[in-house]
Amino acid sequence: MSPVAEPRPAPAQYACARAWAALAAVHARVAGRLAAGLGAGCGLSVTEFEILLRLEHAAGRGLRLSQLTPAIPLTQPALSRAVTRLADRGLLTRSGAPEDGRGVLIFLTAAGEHAARDAAHVHSRIIRELVLDRLSDDDQAVLADLLARLLD
Repeated sequence: MSPVAEPRPAPAQYACARAWAALAAVHARVAGRLAAGLGAGCGLSVTEFEILLRLEHAAGRGLRLSQLTPAIPLTQPALSRAVTRLADRGLLTRSGAPEDGRGVLIFLTAAGEHAARDAAHVHSRIIRELVLDRLSDDDQAVLADLLARLLD
């Protein structure tokens, strides 16, 4: 009895797999370069930079840890430890929430604002080098639209 050949995936399935593999490879390359660049240039991990960036966008209003959780891909305990490390380095402070005695608000310090700005320069240089400079303005707009659509 001869073995039965498995049906080959349709060309659309190959295209889907190729697109996914390319997206994953680009993400891995960019994430690796960001980690190396932020670590060497600023002494920050990508996660620490993301925390500082979110706090900078809060514009002095402060954020609760629970407000950081959806944007930072860590468990609540790991995020809490990262916040503690940043506070120990003087990059942010924690204080009680005025409307809730048990709540804690997290704020950037002046040193944290400076670190966030420095890290943003490193971050944007790497993103430009690895992604944006390789695309036309129209391609960048299409990419932004496609990624936004995927997030919806």
